Amino acid sequence: MQLVKSSDLTEILSEYLIAPDPGRPGLTRGVTGHDEHGAAVALSVVEERPLTIYLNRQEIVTAMTIGDYPEYLALGFLRNQGMLSPGEDILRVDYDEELEVVVVRTARETNYEEKLQKKTRTSGCAVGTVFGDMMEGLEDVQLPATPVKTSWLYALAHKINRTPSLYLEAGAIHGTVLCHQDRALVYMEDVGRHNAVDKIAGWMLSEGVDASDKILYTTGRMTSEMVIKTAMMGIPVLASRSGFTAWGVEIAQQVGLTLIGRMKGQRFVCLSGDARLERDMDPRDAPVEAKKYRRKGAE
Repeated sequence: MQLVKSSDLTEILSEYLIAPDPGRPGLTRGVTGHDEHGAAVALSVVEERPLTIYLNRQEIVTAMTIGDYPEYLALGFLRNQGMLSPGEDILRVDYDEELEVVVVRTARETNYEEKLQKKTRTSGCAVGTVFGDMMEGLEDVQLPATPVKTSWLYALAHKINRTPSLYLEAGAIHGTVLCHQDRALVYMEDVGRHNAVDKIAGWMLSEGVDASDKILYTTGRMTSEMVIKTAMMGIPVLASRSGFTAWGVEIAQQVGLTLIGRMKGQRFVCLSGDARLERDMDPRDAPVEAKKYRRKGAE
């Protein structure tokens, strides 16, 4: 039985400025195997490939990624690492598909040799890397007291979970969605949630998007890295259908970030920044999530 009518699907996708494209060539590969009974099975699996990011003449990192939106990933990664300052004069971003290299060129001369010596492996599924002091710059973060209606959260979760995605197509993927009120704007996916949020950051930087009235939704757990990146981007609200880490909660409380997790159907838990929430909707009136669209953590 088709749970989303084509007209409803068209309406959902029409809201996005960038939506997942699970049919895009190169994102998945067909493989065959055998199930527990020995019967032959065919399925799609997500591709991952290396992408080396340069800032001017300096090699910064090689990230494992699904390969879409490499320019946004490079810009967002450098911005979230503090290697691109607010108002940075970016001359151009060059991507060489054959060499799998992105070069971000700035008017300012850059050298982050010392910063590159300090590496922290993150808890992302694709094992991300953070350079320098993870807490650097957080003391200057002042997040706006933008109100958030719970009706927006229920509407966003319902739309996002029904959006065609690589996760629904092949699994083994994380998604991050930039939202404004009850509208989902940009939906990025990758093998690591850190890559997905960096793509969002890169798009915002490229388009000059204001972060003060935005909500960031992630399908993965809310770790210290996710909280820090959200706060450094200036986004006051981070929501997820998954859970929290203790350090993630502690940092969110420290910077005044609204942290909402375990958003499953009509339920959620807020562990930081509850003052922003306007509970304008009875949870019993929220749409029930169809089982077809539940992620692993929603069972």
